[in-house]
Amino acid sequence: MCLGCREMKSKSDLIRVVKSPEGEVSLDLTGKKPGRGAYMCHDVSCFKRIVKSNAIARAFKMKISEEIIEEIQNQLENPEQSGETVN
Repeated sequence: MCLGCREMKSKSDLIRVVKSPEGEVSLDLTGKKPGRGAYMCHDVSCFKRIVKSNAIARAFKMKISEEIIEEIQNQLENPEQSGETVN
């Protein structure tokens, strides 16, 4: 289920955001990184809804810095330039 629009979709239609055991938050484009995951649509408007509602912070039970939010948004808008790790 997408954190933004709350629609049930198949895993292949969603992007996984993961909090690693070390506490780093990043996009998991492979879907295989270890850690707690949350899912969101590929849509930037869903991401904006997630940021406004603070859904990632609630899902991971931690404060998410503006730098991480900006990096995730940049990776969504420019997936070809993605340097997958956001910490």
